[in-house]
Amino acid sequence: MSAPLSQDEAFARIRLLRSPNIGPVSYAQLLARFGRATQALEALPDLGKKGGRQYRAAPVERIEREVEAVRRAGARYLFHDQPGYPSLLGEIDGAPPILSYRGDLALAGKPCVAMVGARNASAAAVKLARDFASGMAEAGFTVVSGLARGIDGAAHEGAFPNTIGVIASGIDIAYPPQHTDLQERIASEGLLLAEQPPGTEPRGSHFPSRNRIIAGLAGGTLVVEAAVKSGSLITARLAGEAGREVMAIPGSPLEARSHGCNHLIREGAVLVQSPEDVVELLSTFDGNPRSTFREPVDQFDFEPSELADAEPADIASLLTTAPVAIDELIRQSGTSAAAVQLALLELEIAGRLERHAAGRVSLK
Repeated sequence: MSAPLSQDEAFARIRLLRSPNIGPVSYAQLLARFGRATQALEALPDLGKKGGRQYRAAPVERIEREVEAVRRAGARYLFHDQPGYPSLLGEIDGAPPILSYRGDLALAGKPCVAMVGARNASAAAVKLARDFASGMAEAGFTVVSGLARGIDGAAHEGAFPNTIGVIASGIDIAYPPQHTDLQERIASEGLLLAEQPPGTEPRGSHFPSRNRIIAGLAGGTLVVEAAVKSGSLITARLAGEAGREVMAIPGSPLEARSHGCNHLIREGAVLVQSPEDVVELLSTFDGNPRSTFREPVDQFDFEPSELADAEPADIASLLTTAPVAIDELIRQSGTSAAAVQLALLELEIAGRLERHAAGRVSLK
């Protein structure tokens, strides 16, 4: 168990994460290199200069306003190394370093199952989602979803109060508007989680980030009804890459909204037809999923603590605007993983690097 955070360090962590060009990966690496957020903030201008740009951290006044807004919303902050941070979520690549939450945090510590699916779901699928969620909640599972219309809303309603809603907006913004009452009920009776700062309206880029949290909280993700090109399949793919179970309910080949589920099953997701199927699968989950949909991504061998003594590798000539795997940069540069990571960190802080899925990077 980590030592309690001082107020100054907690404030510095929020400021660090809200500073330009700092994402979950660079945040974790900065904490590993400097030990404390207060020291990392002091080092940012120098790191930015090494990356080729001038750098200014987020203004203190902006963070003060954010902290006050979280308080006004009746929410609290949860940091990645605090007791209560969900252990499964902490295992995923790029886990959110700071969340704001309202409700019962203990729900995230129970076995969780994610349920996702179409916004324009059929009436039959909505009833199915509600019934599945109810059955899994009765079996002791917490049902995680994203508060969208259709399958998400039905999953939350069926599982009450054993449900977690993960939103793509700030903790004080209800979205979609027709789920304002549902979101408030989840915050009051279940658990509501947000990664974005308060006051943030949901944007397209926020939804994949939200989806990784939904998948990361759960031992498995169940897709109830979805088209082939949908956010639900992104969540399923993220669950597969994290080494979690991926499950789908099959549907008629004549119904376009079933094609996504049928595609997942063909690609290796486990076919389920009852809540009992899901409970049995996840109750015996030992870290080795039966589903073969999207094997976990190979990660380069790297301990963040190695950053403290590393010197940055010279990799600028190896990078272009085309994404390349970090392990490929390590191989081609002939240097250590820590040296390459430090060079990437400097470029990212300078605003010159973009991180992509599956451990790939490119120049902006």
